[in-house]
Amino acid sequence: MRMRQHLIVLDLDGTLLSTEKEIVPKTKMLIKKLISIGHIVVIATGRSYRMSNFYYDYLNLNTPMINSNGALLHHPRDINWGTYHQPINREYAYDIIDMSYASQSKNILAKVIDSIYLDQHDERILNFYQPNKLVDPVIIGRIKDKLKADPTIMLIYPNDSQIDQLANKFKSYLPDSIQIRNWGPPFFILEVMRKGMNKAAALKKIAEFYKIPKEHIIAFGDENNDIEMIDYAGIGVAMENGSDELQKVANYVTDTNNNEGVRKFLESYFKINHIIT
Repeated sequence: MRMRQHLIVLDLDGTLLSTEKEIVPKTKMLIKKLISIGHIVVIATGRSYRMSNFYYDYLNLNTPMINSNGALLHHPRDINWGTYHQPINREYAYDIIDMSYASQSKNILAKVIDSIYLDQHDERILNFYQPNKLVDPVIIGRIKDKLKADPTIMLIYPNDSQIDQLANKFKSYLPDSIQIRNWGPPFFILEVMRKGMNKAAALKKIAEFYKIPKEHIIAFGDENNDIEMIDYAGIGVAMENGSDELQKVANYVTDTNNNEGVRKFLESYFKINHIIT
């Protein structure tokens, strides 16, 4: 009997990608095979589209894509599919910027869909968000002056000793409007998003579009920004290198990202391991 159509949802960093930020050829071949027999594969990442479109194209996908941890849902190959953008109110963003300035944060970054604003020049940040300076420019300068639209997501780089205090200040000032995620060491970054935004909220829209029930959704992730998605999916899979919190809510734990955990789980689940050599 033919297996029912599944929706396969792939986080990128720490999940599908190796430490070298690559998708190994065997995994690509397996994904191609799964698509050819009717399954649906989507990417769900915290990255903006400009930082993830290479992998979308590399896998030759033709499906919606979840970016910025669910604050942006769109279809890169079909503008008629619609774009679901759930940003932070700009006035709230200005308040967050003011509080960050007052606490002498080291830097502030804001994304507006695919545009990136950076308060202070920082080569380390630029090297990640601006791999191609001609194609992917970053707008650098006092961010409160430069930012003219509602930001999709904000990253605050506080002084390490101030991170918990600043996070609590954000939460108490705007408890019903924003949500905060502390990336923890070694990053010491506060991620600010609109309240209620996560990968699961965007995944639900995709599942409804394709009419895929939860029990036929397989989602992979490794970090706490994947918790809602892994919990929502009928088949939630955490990577062995993933956080303890994520592994607790997952249905399964597969091998690490560097040991092709995604491929190994999918081969076993769909029983097609002998097809890919």
